[in-house]
Amino acid sequence: MTPSPELRSRITDNIVYFARTLRKAGVPVGPASVVDAVAAVEVSGIESREDLYWTLHAVFVRKREQKVLFDEAFRIYWQSRGLIEKMLAILSPVAPPRGEPEKPKAGQTRVSQAFQAAQERVAEETVPQIEIDAKFTVSGKELLQTKDFAQMTSDEITEAKLALRAMTMPLDKIRLRRLKPASRGKVDPRRTLRASMRAGGDIIDLKFRKPAEKRPPLVALCDISGSMSQYSRLLLHFLHGLTVERRDVHTFLFGTRLTNVTRQLRMKDPDEALEACSSGVEDWSGGTRIASALHDFNRHWSRRVLSGQPTVLLITDGLERDTDEDLEREMDRLHRSCRRLIWLNPLLRFEGFEAKAKGIRAMLPNVDEFRAVHSLDAVADLVAALSGSGGRDSSANPKRWLKP
Repeated sequence: MTPSPELRSRITDNIVYFARTLRKAGVPVGPASVVDAVAAVEVSGIESREDLYWTLHAVFVRKREQKVLFDEAFRIYWQSRGLIEKMLAILSPVAPPRGEPEKPKAGQTRVSQAFQAAQERVAEETVPQIEIDAKFTVSGKELLQTKDFAQMTSDEITEAKLALRAMTMPLDKIRLRRLKPASRGKVDPRRTLRASMRAGGDIIDLKFRKPAEKRPPLVALCDISGSMSQYSRLLLHFLHGLTVERRDVHTFLFGTRLTNVTRQLRMKDPDEALEACSSGVEDWSGGTRIASALHDFNRHWSRRVLSGQPTVLLITDGLERDTDEDLEREMDRLHRSCRRLIWLNPLLRFEGFEAKAKGIRAMLPNVDEFRAVHSLDAVADLVAALSGSGGRDSSANPKRWLKP
């Protein structure tokens, strides 16, 4: 059955809106792909939902990581609106029965946001423009920067995730023992003599050398117990952005056991990466055994990931269930294995915080810095400190919390 011009226009409109949604969700879809998709749907003679899926999939999906977003967009767009049945009714004499909906997968958040943005854009076209008060724009962003992660609404959490993934961290470089050629610095006798010999013994310019520099590796140990769950889920978006940007970032999650999630966080799609982390961890939002987790890390992973003078981020509230002696011993071993150990504790959000818990007092003597990590501003301060642009912050000195 050949669709009429009016019905063909409806098919085209639906595919165009679907392509816009994919583009908004992060899948690069150009006008040529939309034309190809419309032509493919018209000539393929689709008879089922699966036929429509693979027809559009063949045109729009070019990379593996795009499949997750395409699957979620297809499920939400065609099924929630019932459009797929209308398409099949147009292109086929008999429409097939509806199947069971697929289980939501990674990418649902960004695709849902794309649909919401499209709906808001349509609403804006039909609703008269009104004047916007400035207090809901600039000051709103400022409030979001300082707001506690645990007190954010779902919309604010979505904005915070995007802001955390966008943060870049050019770590301060460390000087190595190895020397490299340079235009200035110390005289390099070997290179100078070799150049002189190649010139037949004539006097030549001196050659110089200076210590080589490199960015130190970054290792994160993140507490995912019940008291830390709200913070660790957001901070994983920050760590995902760093892991995708550079290869020398290693992330471990711990509650009652230690789990290496570095490989999962190297997935390019953030929703897919976070879902893989959740699936690979069995003790999320459970208890806390910091000493046991550190012992496991020091014994099995320290030599593998703590080479090259790394910076270690220990993200936990310090509410420990193990003995203080074990915790202090493992913290000391970890501190001696890295160049810089920074403890990030969301409890510092309280102005009246005091280091009275035994676990906290056992950990503080073995860290170089003690910082808050409860808001976007706190994470921004961390980025500044790690990049070397923030200088030494006296408020991050752990000794100030050990005073009796």
